Amino acid sequence: MDVFHVTDLNGNKLTDESVISYIEQSLETTYPDKSLGFNGLTALELTGTDRVGLLSEVFAVLAELQCNVVDAKVWTHNGRIASLIYVKDCNSGSPIEDSRQIDRIEARLRNVLRGDNDIRSARTSVSMAVTHTERRLHQMMSADCDYEQKSDLQCWTDSPVVNVQNWTERGYSVVNVQCEDRPKLLFDVVCTLTDMEHVVFHASINTTGDKAYVEFYIRHTDGTPISLEPERHRLIQCLQAAIERRASEGIRLELCTSDSQGLLTDVTRTFRENGLNVTRAEISTAMGVAMNVFHVTDATRNLADPKSIESVRQKIGLGNLKVKELPFRHSQMAERQDEHEIGVGGAVLLSLGSLVRKNLYNLGLIKSYS
Repeated sequence: MDVFHVTDLNGNKLTDESVISYIEQSLETTYPDKSLGFNGLTALELTGTDRVGLLSEVFAVLAELQCNVVDAKVWTHNGRIASLIYVKDCNSGSPIEDSRQIDRIEARLRNVLRGDNDIRSARTSVSMAVTHTERRLHQMMSADCDYEQKSDLQCWTDSPVVNVQNWTERGYSVVNVQCEDRPKLLFDVVCTLTDMEHVVFHASINTTGDKAYVEFYIRHTDGTPISLEPERHRLIQCLQAAIERRASEGIRLELCTSDSQGLLTDVTRTFRENGLNVTRAEISTAMGVAMNVFHVTDATRNLADPKSIESVRQKIGLGNLKVKELPFRHSQMAERQDEHEIGVGGAVLLSLGSLVRKNLYNLGLIKSYS
């Protein structure tokens, strides 16, 4: 039995019956629909070395090759970039299936990703298969070994703390995670455990203020705990990377405007010309309206100059591009008097709380609960 205590993104009790009903139906569905509206689109998977202006170059190539970007997610971490971009042909509105066109797209994007100094080989692939975008991004970045080393440009002031120990008597490996709380934190951790072929038997998740405390009792799919030190070390690295990938880095900019051919090219070029680096992006279109979210920093991944942000807004349109919350990581560097205003924004998405601890106590897995 799993017990979840959930709130909305603002930490309030769920009162919208349609949302509650949707959650219930999703949990009751054995094989949920994974298409998420991506049927009839071509998926482009890209990984390579991140650099300022790379996203602008990618979207420019796609526009030149008559590819209309319908949806996309872009993550960066430790100097690497991974992106899953869903496109269709600009003229026909159909998926891109011509093998020669696909070869051209892959070759052009690979050249862009390589740049002049890619220390690892850039990868591009085209697929018609439907997958869960965010889980696939985790898999792509993990396959790219983004967890192995820290980038010189990326400095985490509050890195996740991950410990893995064996409970020999019970035959479990116990994973403890302490980090900033944020939306989809549990999803990111569980996806990583699952993709590394671990099964979660018991768990306790608590949030206090802007901090999350997570404990998992896991075994391999073959029923054994972790036995080798290199394996334990790799699990710690992969969980830390999974948590950091989605952590908001940079100022959040939200763009809502009429969709048009070349819109993403123009917007990301404006970012580049003003010295802004895109660290994360979510692109979506619906009913002819583009709803895009960009997290931006300066070229060295420090907080962007407000003058640069205002210049970009002037060029794109003050009414179209809005500045949202200042990220917690950068707020830690600000003056202490600002911390109360901008440092307590972590939304509690999910907490198993005392009920799960009670269950673990009844099972004899912990000594006490509160």
